[in-house]
Amino acid sequence: MVYIQPISAEETYPLRHSVLWPDKPFDYVKVENDAEGHHIGAFQEGELVAVISLFVKGQESRFRKFAARPDRQRQGIGTRLLNHVMDEARQLGAQTIWCDARLDTADFYRRFGMEAVSEVFYKGPIPYARFSRTL
Repeated sequence: MVYIQPISAEETYPLRHSVLWPDKPFDYVKVENDAEGHHIGAFQEGELVAVISLFVKGQESRFRKFAARPDRQRQGIGTRLLNHVMDEARQLGAQTIWCDARLDTADFYRRFGMEAVSEVFYKGPIPYARFSRTL
């Protein structure tokens, strides 16, 4: 059984670090405006297994630092979490949603109707593109 609920920014940091940037210092995964975000966690058997952070500014929303434990990936948890975030963004008045996505995850985002809207760019050695869609 998976349940999704709001969490604090601080609760996202361990998963953000271990999944996304394990080779960087812990503080690297903190976002300057984390205090303004809506942070959401997916729990399974009482354990936090996936996190995502949503930032809404007017009619535009962005999600960042989407991370799921490797042993819980490809089980539908990330899909449920992203659907939840898109619903929340709509409820908060957003009309679009976007993210900077690692290119190796592009197919996942395309399943949600998101498309690349930028050229490829790099964060360190990792290629990214901005993906967006109308809500």
